[in-house]
Amino acid sequence: MTFASRARPGDQVSFREALFSGLAPDGGLYHPVERPDLAKLFASFSDATPFLGLSGAMCAAFLAPEIDEARARRIASRAFIFDPVLRRLDERILLLELFHGPTCAFKDFGARFLASAMEDFLQEEKRSVRVLVATSGDTGSAVAHAFHGQQNIDVVILYPSGRVSDLQEKQLTTLGGNVHALEVGGSFDDCQRLVKDAFRDPGLRARLGLTSANSINVGRLLPQCLYYAFAATRRSELGADAPTICVPSGNFGNLTAGVYAWHWGLPVRRFIAATNVNDVVPRYLSEGRFAPRPSEKTLSNAMDVGNPSNFERLEVVFGGDWTRMASIIAGAAVTDARTLRTMREIRASHGVFVDPHTAVGCAAARDFLARAGHRGSDQVIVLSTAHPGKFAETVREATGEEPEMPERLARCLALPKRATRIGTGFPELSDFLLGTFG
Repeated sequence: MTFASRARPGDQVSFREALFSGLAPDGGLYHPVERPDLAKLFASFSDATPFLGLSGAMCAAFLAPEIDEARARRIASRAFIFDPVLRRLDERILLLELFHGPTCAFKDFGARFLASAMEDFLQEEKRSVRVLVATSGDTGSAVAHAFHGQQNIDVVILYPSGRVSDLQEKQLTTLGGNVHALEVGGSFDDCQRLVKDAFRDPGLRARLGLTSANSINVGRLLPQCLYYAFAATRRSELGADAPTICVPSGNFGNLTAGVYAWHWGLPVRRFIAATNVNDVVPRYLSEGRFAPRPSEKTLSNAMDVGNPSNFERLEVVFGGDWTRMASIIAGAAVTDARTLRTMREIRASHGVFVDPHTAVGCAAARDFLARAGHRGSDQVIVLSTAHPGKFAETVREATGEEPEMPERLARCLALPKRATRIGTGFPELSDFLLGTFG
């Protein structure tokens, strides 16, 4: 598979080049050029296919011929030391639990694959890089833990001050070593803009060997296709009908990965893009006009994005055709009040704690199924993106109960925070990078 930006489709690069470049030279995102037909591969998977076996086969398929099968499977086996888990919530809704990795969030899948692939290439090339990443919550902690302690990579994480949970902040600011945390006095959109500004500075980029670990990097985006294939091919649980998949969405990398899998042959009936009040994409899907705006702070903070980068990739898949996109993706926006109510109802009815992001997905799935025209056999898989223990305060507010705190999360709460505060101007970021690495 090769990659190119939307503005310069003729300038195609390899997976390795896209992996380390992050952004294309023109500042755009890299998109897959080919459309691999993986329908037969998906059909070969069954309930008995383990996630690691499925992952190795898929990675070998979409990274060929650049990476041979043995290398693809080696990269996957180093990355995926945990599995997704598909659980039934009720007769119509299933939860795909993606929080069984080191930092208890779905970002572990992409971050660990990215780290594994980069390590594989850097050992071969005998060189080092600096990873620059913006986070609205879980990306930073997943990237920090995936890359911590690696010899050839330094990581710089930008996060919005006061807009991530205490636990999320601890996860990305307590590791030290080759992981550097920058607390930005602004929003996630400011963090994302600073990262893009750094990549648009050719001198800085070349001097420091900058690359990205956000979902703007195809090396983090592509592995997220894998758990969609895992869920949609669990036929004994789902039956013969293709499921609808509901994706709690912020920067829209997770949804884009699912759409890629569908585009390549995965049987999915429809997607639901579930957002909080930062509903730029749901508005586009209903009105046909993409109008970014400053993000608003919500309980589902990892989704507080007012100008989602990966919307560009969705446009490429659908050829810029709003009606085509809206025929496959339904939009839904959920308020904080509805989020809390959904968390409370799920706990009361099913004895299950869910985090606020998963609750947004469950609320959207319920609304989708309640509309006229759905068959009794229709099922929705909701991506459960984070362990409820990561959002204990919100869970307590919603349910009056304390969720279980995994030991791997509890450990970091006792560690001291180490972060450098910067403003929203690019010179401060540039000065930090050059002063630390230059």
